[in-house]
Amino acid sequence: MSPRIILGVGGGIAAYKACELLRLFTESGHRVRVVPTASALHFVGAATWSALSGQPVADDVWSDVHEVPHVRLGQQADLVVVAPATTDLLARAAHGLADDLLTNTLLTARCPVVLAPAMHTEMWEHPATVANVATLRSRGVRVVEPAVGRLTGTDTGKGRLPDPAELFAVARRVLARDAAAPADLTGKHVLVTAGGTREPLDPVRFLGNRSSGKQGYAFARAAVARGARVTLVSANVALPDPAGVDLVRVGTTAELRDATLTAADRADAVVLAAAPADFRPATYATGKIKKSDDGSAPTIELVANPDIAAELGKRRRPEQVLVVFAAETSDAEANGRAKLARKRADLIVINEVGPDRVFGADTNAATVIGADGSVSRMPEQSKEDLADGVWDLIVSRLAGCPG
Repeated sequence: MSPRIILGVGGGIAAYKACELLRLFTESGHRVRVVPTASALHFVGAATWSALSGQPVADDVWSDVHEVPHVRLGQQADLVVVAPATTDLLARAAHGLADDLLTNTLLTARCPVVLAPAMHTEMWEHPATVANVATLRSRGVRVVEPAVGRLTGTDTGKGRLPDPAELFAVARRVLARDAAAPADLTGKHVLVTAGGTREPLDPVRFLGNRSSGKQGYAFARAAVARGARVTLVSANVALPDPAGVDLVRVGTTAELRDATLTAADRADAVVLAAAPADFRPATYATGKIKKSDDGSAPTIELVANPDIAAELGKRRRPEQVLVVFAAETSDAEANGRAKLARKRADLIVINEVGPDRVFGADTNAATVIGADGSVSRMPEQSKEDLADGVWDLIVSRLAGCPG
């Protein structure tokens, strides 16, 4: 049976984006009932929601009273997603008010609930909103951090509704887990790095690698779906910004190091999925390196880049979980075990890579070895599913139960 989704829509200008989110749900086979607030209907009318969902639309508890919608909708749902969730709606949800159909549904829902706030920066940062979000998260509600960008009018800042496709990705990850599975990273701050660094040779060339960032982004999305606050340090990635993350963009290994060390100081878990360049040119040519008249190639001297994983391994807090990665072309497991020891990490995710393996693909297989001697072999699967499998191992260690 197709999952039953309640799509709540708050009264903000971002309500128009919920139309795209609704389309993504329905086109993927989900049964969706839209429950707008009265204010939301000033932005997008009931006829639009009904036409797109193929379901009746009401915002009050008096329509179709014989079906008891204020109770049934929440009881029968597999997932409730509210986008946008306004300041007012967050406050009413946090305080258990039930003055319309949506807030009644939130109170009766026993399925996972995802709220995607959208508001001006000052409203998001107000102590009242901060307290309401903390209350909701303490109850297991996934409150997705808003994005940074253009807001209503000419304002720019944190408070923008994330891209609908990325909100859909979070919803899919929540549904992919057991409905009874808790938001087990709630209250945790995790750091994920992704992508590949680039070391400039001259104004037009660089030394780089083939990392697409897909696995790191999958780790970030999975962590958001599990309730974490996520800092994502992204190196040269051509992917949409995941919903609900604090995104830091970097280019070189030195920039990746600085951003990673800064964020790691306050992180409960660090997942180093990025591929930093091991070497960089000793000198940078301010002008384009030209071919010589005789066609001979220039000699480029390389120097070692900082070892970010080893540095973190030395300075991390005892309770912090550190996960490193090894992309190997031969003797993968032996090399991975040696790297795990050198980096002083808790877990190492080992990939066997090649021209047509791992890089840029949507699937991955890995062997995960723990410093406690544990070995977890993860078969070929989507990168999102693999990320969830590794998060399971991380969560057990955060709880103090290695396994």
